[in-house]
Amino acid sequence: MLTRIQSVIDQEQLQIIQQAIQLAPFVDGKSSAGKAAEQVKNNQEIDQNSDVGKQLAQVIIGNLSHNESFKKAALPHRIATPFVAKYSTGMTYGYHIDDPVMGQEQRFRCDVACTVFLNNPDDYEGGELCMRTNFGEQKVKLPAGDAIVYPASSLHQVAEITRGERVVAVTWIQSLIRDPAKRELLYELGLAREKLLSEKPNADETAQIDHSYTNLVRMWSEV
Repeated sequence: MLTRIQSVIDQEQLQIIQQAIQLAPFVDGKSSAGKAAEQVKNNQEIDQNSDVGKQLAQVIIGNLSHNESFKKAALPHRIATPFVAKYSTGMTYGYHIDDPVMGQEQRFRCDVACTVFLNNPDDYEGGELCMRTNFGEQKVKLPAGDAIVYPASSLHQVAEITRGERVVAVTWIQSLIRDPAKRELLYELGLAREKLLSEKPNADETAQIDHSYTNLVRMWSEV
């Protein structure tokens, strides 16, 4: 399931983030890649140990953690410290699958990936996030501040930049629900539940959907 989350970061925050990125120290992105991914990864990332890197990570995690659409789509249990990545002309990240387990001090299972776009599509050519799905290849290139949530198990790449510069934040999530098919079912059921609770709070069918959703989360959650 690919889910677009609009306005994870508002325009005022984006301006502050973009100014901070201009002054941030960058390192070779291969340093954070697994053995297979480093063969196809060509980008730069803000040093996560720098003050700027730490501050940006806090802002991005805070925004995601308070975004209801993100929480419905990912059902997060743990959210990894985000990387802010920059792709200049000629850079790309070839087809790969994210590592199944990440983290050093605190290990976590990588169920869901999330890319937050930090500059506008007009700033660069190429750079689409491409995913191979059962319905063919899907390409994603969103406005600054929007995010895409997708299964970390999917085969995906960042297309080569042919002009300009692409800047994104990327993080990974251990979901309460390991199975992507079950997460998708709960996402759709949760949307219906929310609508019924808003429009028919006292109806019998609202109570039935609410009870079913709640008990499915209880049945499938891994904590």
